[in-house]
Amino acid sequence: MPERGGRGVPAPNPIPERLSRGAFQLRSLQKRDWKVTNNFKKTARFGLGVSAASIALSMVATPAFAQTTPAEDTTAAESDVIVVTGSLIRNPNLTASTPVASVGENEISLRQTTNAEQLIRDIPGVVPSIGSNVNNGNNGTSLVNLRGLGFQRNIVLLDGQRVIPADFNGAVDLNNIPVALVQRVDVLTGGASTTYGADAISGVVNFVTRPDFSGMDLQVQSGITEKGDGNQVRVDVTLGANFDDGKGNAILSLGYQQADPIYQGDRDAGIFGIGTTNGVAAGSSFTSTPTGISTDTADFQISPDGTSLVPFYQGFNFNPYNIFRTPFERFNMFGKARYEISDSVEVYSRGMFSKNKVSTIIAPSGIFGVPLTIPGNNPYLPVGIRNQLCGFAGISAAACPTATIPLPAVYRRTVEVGPRISEYITQQFDINVGAKVNITDSLTFDIYGSHGESENTQTQSGYVLNSRVQQALNATNTTTCLNTANNCVPLNLFGTITPAQAAFLNGQSTITNKTELSQVHGVLSGDFGFTSPAASEPVAFAVGGEYRNYTAQRIPDILALVPGELGGAGGAILPLNGGYDVREAFGELIAPLVADKPFFHELTVEAGVRYSKYKVDTAGSPKFSATTYKFAGTWAPVEALKIRGNYQRAVRAPNIGELFAPVVTGLTNLLVDPCAGAAPTTNANLRAICLAQGAPVGSIGAIQNPSAGQANVTGGGNPNLQPEKANSYTIGVVLQPREFLPNFTLTVDYYNIDVKNAITAATPADIINACFGNITASSATSAACTGIRRNAANGRLSGTSTATNPILGLPGPLTNNGRLKTDGIDLALNYSYDFDVVKLGLNFQGNWTHKQTFQASSTAYARDCVGYYSANCASIQPEYSFTQRTTLSFDSVDLSLLWRWIDKVEYEGAASDFLARGFTAANRRIFSGTVTGPSPLAGNTYDFNRIKAYSIFDLTTRVSVTDNLEVTLSAINLFDKKPPIVGGTTGSTSYNSGNTYPSTYDAIGRRYSATARLKF
Repeated sequence: MPERGGRGVPAPNPIPERLSRGAFQLRSLQKRDWKVTNNFKKTARFGLGVSAASIALSMVATPAFAQTTPAEDTTAAESDVIVVTGSLIRNPNLTASTPVASVGENEISLRQTTNAEQLIRDIPGVVPSIGSNVNNGNNGTSLVNLRGLGFQRNIVLLDGQRVIPADFNGAVDLNNIPVALVQRVDVLTGGASTTYGADAISGVVNFVTRPDFSGMDLQVQSGITEKGDGNQVRVDVTLGANFDDGKGNAILSLGYQQADPIYQGDRDAGIFGIGTTNGVAAGSSFTSTPTGISTDTADFQISPDGTSLVPFYQGFNFNPYNIFRTPFERFNMFGKARYEISDSVEVYSRGMFSKNKVSTIIAPSGIFGVPLTIPGNNPYLPVGIRNQLCGFAGISAAACPTATIPLPAVYRRTVEVGPRISEYITQQFDINVGAKVNITDSLTFDIYGSHGESENTQTQSGYVLNSRVQQALNATNTTTCLNTANNCVPLNLFGTITPAQAAFLNGQSTITNKTELSQVHGVLSGDFGFTSPAASEPVAFAVGGEYRNYTAQRIPDILALVPGELGGAGGAILPLNGGYDVREAFGELIAPLVADKPFFHELTVEAGVRYSKYKVDTAGSPKFSATTYKFAGTWAPVEALKIRGNYQRAVRAPNIGELFAPVVTGLTNLLVDPCAGAAPTTNANLRAICLAQGAPVGSIGAIQNPSAGQANVTGGGNPNLQPEKANSYTIGVVLQPREFLPNFTLTVDYYNIDVKNAITAATPADIINACFGNITASSATSAACTGIRRNAANGRLSGTSTATNPILGLPGPLTNNGRLKTDGIDLALNYSYDFDVVKLGLNFQGNWTHKQTFQASSTAYARDCVGYYSANCASIQPEYSFTQRTTLSFDSVDLSLLWRWIDKVEYEGAASDFLARGFTAANRRIFSGTVTGPSPLAGNTYDFNRIKAYSIFDLTTRVSVTDNLEVTLSAINLFDKKPPIVGGTTGSTSYNSGNTYPSTYDAIGRRYSATARLKF
């Protein structure tokens, strides 16, 4: 993860006028061309080749366009093509016991989203993951995180089939889902490994596309915020045709989506970084301008007149450089076709291609605690500063002018180089060809094969090359370096860096990630031809096998390979090359036992089993196997009431990254270091521990907390990992009192998921507590303490880790020692009533999460982050949340109001068990009071320890202008609800940004969207 993007930077002077309110001058430096380029021709050729099987059929089909009507939200049983989420048995007359929440086409249309992640994120029970509102920490993808158990523990499907993952962690990028063609989204939570294989521990998200579409559907959408920024555009055209008297159907969909960035400096909440512990709008890190130098005993900064070193006094405002929403551009093509060769055989194919570009923009690079040297006769070195540096190093006054003077740890924000920009360009294709053979009227064999490839190229620009910093300091005149390689330009570290100097320091690095997935899947489904004496439907089954082969590569360039070479980019990025394949056999059974009898309107039982055998593509790596199974049942004593339940054993095999990622030093979140400040001077055992971890003697009493709340952490893959095992069960009721309350449905489901042998790394608090939790009993020589390694220059847990000064920080290896548990209740309610003049539609989806605990090992604390936020808890997971939509439908107009509600949450230190969580009475609370400093929020009172319950309202009007033209208008965040303010380093870097949590709360403000949809 990159440096906190300005996040870790010290407090600034008031923002220069040229940077105020979003940094207009900065914008010219960061401007990106988000228009169609000539590269699209190359892209289109590539995509058309990939989708040839599907698109060829659509080209030869005779146009037989028919007018289509607005689609209503439907269930799987109402579709011509049956796509059941949660079971491989495709019988529309049988209902599975697994609860599935569906978002239908009507809701998708009202939301006017340009990206599937934006739609999924608001479903209660889904915790916001990496997406468009994550800047520092975004890897160019949009992911889904069900139940807060991690994006790697759920599967994303397209029409019930796996698609190519976007990275070596096995996650599917939602940026590549063709939203225009999606008929509904099914979200199944709880184990589904028996049906879909590994990774489905927390559930499945299945995007179901429209079947047998015939006609043309053109959608043009545009959106903009009330402040005039953040423009979004989406254009999609879908063509479909039936041919050969309905034996065949072909669909082709082309799309383009684009979104502009929204800068934190353009919103009052984010214009200035606010200290989490003091409420001062002044930044929080030591990397600033002018240059800072840290010694064993003190931190200094160049004085305003540039002649001496004085105690640190001035930070840096990084916020205007950062963004609340990442810019995004995508081209996509999707084609699918089917053809009935005979009454018994149907062939089908699907091809999809997408090319998308996501950019993250963070504050300028710099020199982050790097030990350097400088000649005493360097022309830019003021005499007063030179003499002070020689004094620190014990160099005599006589030797000082010609000596090589050490600079123990240098901090300098290189604003002259410009912001750091990571541009992620992803090209992905996935093709699928299959056939269905009707062996008998009740027996079908379905087989398909698919292959997908994804290539993600990250180009990092605006980074300082630390090796060139040292080269440029080794100069005795203003024109020539001692080493003239690369046309070296001497560096003025003690004043303003000139454009020529900045150009020499600036570096660009490229990292390419490639993944491939090949799979073959075959299933025989139908019924046994016999029926229980008390039932009306036969016993149904599905049996089959599946083969999947995954490979992944990471290819960094030479700059990314060198530890600490790119200033503020975290640790080295090392090559990765690995893969594995899996062979599986599975079976499912649904047996209706009783139907239409007193107290037994329905009684159905289900069972399933899957055996998986994995082979890892590395010599000496262990092979492993896993068996999953499920038991389920449905009992309806009367037609209006159904009781359902299921129990599942699920597994998740380690992914390629968890197995093969090299061990490197990166960054994690840690606000308070026990060795910081004066505490080690008054506690002998604490002092001994800090020294045993590598802190120099002279630093005791002067060690600072990690810069920007980010400490170094060292970890990587583990080839000895074994599969996770999870037990999950759900039990619920479905109420449909059709006789006395028609068009009403209520579902209530309790879920419980327990993941053992979880592949995890300990949280920063767990690592710190293992050593410092009981300071009187801790041994300085224990592994828990000596595993933590400090900066040899100043004792800190942060700084640029190099080969000569490795700052490993906290140990974070992956193990199978973790345990995850969560449970809660989902509630869904739907009701509609026709008043003749107007039709009322009500929809409610709510979630109560009782707990979601993570335990790093059997002896570690079981941390529950539900209802809490901190650096130990990633994205916010409230205890209660719901969405509620009210729609009034007139003859040709729909008026709809969406209410999204999130329960209150608190800072983790407010928990009653704060001591066990690693907090002390002194540090369990952060700032509460009046914000000060040069921020628009100054003078306002905030309590960073608590976020009140939060509501957002969206108003949408949809008008059928003609039979073929529909216009939808929306005001999103209708009442311009402001985001809660919690400070700049309260939580994890990815989710706590711009003094708030922009993935959970609306940091953008009121905005408007309009869509015109033309259908024939």
